[in-house]
Amino acid sequence: MKSYTKQIMMQVPARMDFVNITSEVEAAVRESGIQEGLCLCNAMHITASVFINDNEPGLHRDYKKWLEQLAPFDPSPERYHHNRTGEDNADAHHKRQIMGREVVVAVTGGKLDFGPWEQIFYGEFDGKRPKRVLVKIIGE
Repeated sequence: MKSYTKQIMMQVPARMDFVNITSEVEAAVRESGIQEGLCLCNAMHITASVFINDNEPGLHRDYKKWLEQLAPFDPSPERYHHNRTGEDNADAHHKRQIMGREVVVAVTGGKLDFGPWEQIFYGEFDGKRPKRVLVKIIGE
């Protein structure tokens, strides 16, 4: 079995946004030479996410609104105990928990084996600083 690792570096200027990373992950699969296997993509930071869904702007706006309702940004220490440590990003930790850390996609015939409309997204919830996504492909 072979394995291939690549890192995708991110620095999202907004506090919360979604970035389509499908083409970068597809490139990693091609670079790996793996024809049959699995591709893991995970956010290597506790205030970011990787998820699969539709690349539809209305859906992304809905996600942002929904996430903000569930875990509103509030840098004060009154709402979130985490912010009593001097941090101001407790909401980002909650949003990441909801959206998930990673995705796994089958690799079939040297390509990501998606269902209709599926694409891979990086979710940023505490932006404006460098972060990374790990892409790990294993198989033959």
